[in-house]
Amino acid sequence: MGQPKQTSSVTPLRAMSRAVSFAAFGCLLLSQTAAFAQSATAGTANSRSAASENNRATNDAAPATGFDDETGDTAVPTANGTTANADDAQRPAIPDAQSGDDITGAILDEDIRRLNTREAPLDEAQAQRRAAESASTAETPGIPIGTFVLRPTVTQSINTETTKDGNTSEHRAFLETDAAATLTSDWSRHQLTVTSEGAWQKNISGEGEEQPSLKINGDLRLDLSNDTVAHLTAGYNFYREDTDDPDAIADATQQSDVQEFTAGASVQRDFGILRGTTALALTRSIYSDATLSNGTTVALSDRDQTTGTLRGRVGYELSPALIPFIEATVGRTLYDETRDSAGYERSGHSYGAKAGVEVDLGEKLKGEVGVGYEMANFEDNRLSSIDTATLDASLLWSPIRGTDVNLDLQTSIQPSTTPGESGYVSHALTTTVTHQLRDNLVGTMIGGVIWRDYPTDSTINDELVYTAATGLTWNINRYLDLTSTLGYELTTRKDGDDSQQWRAGVGLKLKR
Repeated sequence: MGQPKQTSSVTPLRAMSRAVSFAAFGCLLLSQTAAFAQSATAGTANSRSAASENNRATNDAAPATGFDDETGDTAVPTANGTTANADDAQRPAIPDAQSGDDITGAILDEDIRRLNTREAPLDEAQAQRRAAESASTAETPGIPIGTFVLRPTVTQSINTETTKDGNTSEHRAFLETDAAATLTSDWSRHQLTVTSEGAWQKNISGEGEEQPSLKINGDLRLDLSNDTVAHLTAGYNFYREDTDDPDAIADATQQSDVQEFTAGASVQRDFGILRGTTALALTRSIYSDATLSNGTTVALSDRDQTTGTLRGRVGYELSPALIPFIEATVGRTLYDETRDSAGYERSGHSYGAKAGVEVDLGEKLKGEVGVGYEMANFEDNRLSSIDTATLDASLLWSPIRGTDVNLDLQTSIQPSTTPGESGYVSHALTTTVTHQLRDNLVGTMIGGVIWRDYPTDSTINDELVYTAATGLTWNINRYLDLTSTLGYELTTRKDGDDSQQWRAGVGLKLKR
């Protein structure tokens, strides 16, 4: 817009006044245009307030200059009580996405110049997304003991069990007390961890064999250097042999009590992209007498043995999450008695080799898978050697938050004490699924199958053992849980009767 042409009849004072008025009017138009440009670029509702402020400035300046009739704008009331130009009233309304927000011109100008909108700091964004710790995953504070922390738990439950073997059925109700504890050191270097768990049963009605157990394991980790870590382990395991075990004594009212003492040492060292591990493990097994239905006992000391295993592994680190490896093992088993009660020499050697891969993808997937070959032979020529291809896997997978799937697959050679039998190959698959149904409610499902594969020249046929169990844990508070379990086990045989077992129970678990 240009200025009107001036004539000589206009006095210099009036001409100067009109020039100043025209200059002020032009500045007001430019400021109004810039305000609308900022509102269109920023995409906010501040255009309405900017327009009203500009109109108020124009209306205030117009009476002083006397040129409001030359602007061509008519003041109209707006919804919020302020005035705006008629052109603004005809334009479509801009959504008020940030009504009530006070944004200064300096911040608005800076945001317009940015190609990307502002992002919250990473730690603040993560803090907003981090879920509160649930009652089921909260860890108890434990009991401080010097430089250690002890976390004990005690579970008292009442259970019912029904066992059916062929046409024979047996039922019992029993109380079971389960105790567990974890003792962990709080040292700046090295670490000692001791875990223990045990169960004691007492029949309150019916008939059936009680199954006590106790297990204690200790692991001392020694951080020798940045690249070398050593472990010293020791343990004790007590359990009563199951009636369905292939080596169990038939018609025994109480099977043998087994005690196992273990000790081991391992050293792991990183050589750049190579990782080497050497481990030595010793196991001592002691068997007590079994009690028959007529009250007599059967001595099983001829099964006492000591086994030593040397293992070596070399891994190649493709990445911290993927490490292929090869492994070799050699073992030696020595029985206390050269010949067992049937006259067989069961001491022998074992050999194994496998190749696999270690996977560590954090919380989503970790574990290892390996395939290989294993063989066991015996000093007695009448006992045939056992060999088998092996497939081992131990994987922990979390498909979604709150759900964990644990897959365990093990192939092993199990020696036998049955006269004339060398043993069998055990293929065991177990899957455990744990799902957090609610903040304080966790469900668990367990399914498994064991295939006992006897050699072709064996007089014993193969067996299949199926297991299924489910349980619920309700976290009443950090220190008290309500538990419930339901389980089923089926053993099928080609020759002989199948056996079944049902078990159900409820209990209270106290944690500290």
